[in-house]
Amino acid sequence: MGRTTLDLWVGVFVAAGLAALLVLAFKVGNMRSVNLSDAYTVTADFDNIGGLKPRAAVKSAGVVVGRVSEIAFDDKTYEARVTLSLDKRYTFPKDTIAAILTSGLLGEQYIGLDAGGSDKKLANGDKIQITQSAVVLENLISNFLYSKAAGGSDKSPAPAAGAPATQGTQQ
Repeated sequence: MGRTTLDLWVGVFVAAGLAALLVLAFKVGNMRSVNLSDAYTVTADFDNIGGLKPRAAVKSAGVVVGRVSEIAFDDKTYEARVTLSLDKRYTFPKDTIAAILTSGLLGEQYIGLDAGGSDKKLANGDKIQITQSAVVLENLISNFLYSKAAGGSDKSPAPAAGAPATQGTQQ
């Protein structure tokens, strides 16, 4: 009888621990920040989305105002079409800028909305016209190395301090 009671209590504590982990995961994941039934969708086209994933946050002024609901490739424009589900409580002008940003140096990517000044508001099914693609670290590094390699081979060394900058005849 003692063994059965002990097994029961161990089972209760394991179940409580799993329930606590599940609640913590939902809080950390911020899964309840946007109710998709009370949302409107807009799209935005990007040249490069980097590591953006569905369910990524859409933020404005640091506040989560929506989620990325779908990512697709447009084979006519060769761009990534990102569908955003925005909470109906938040409205944005039609000239809003959407940029793919990164949390921290190597953190997860999200979409940042920077509101414009138009009187007209984005509505369900609209398209955000002004976008800024993700900054891809590998591209930055390769561009930097390429520019150093190309720039270092055809430039002459700078004159020493105190030396005349141009050569000429002295009188």
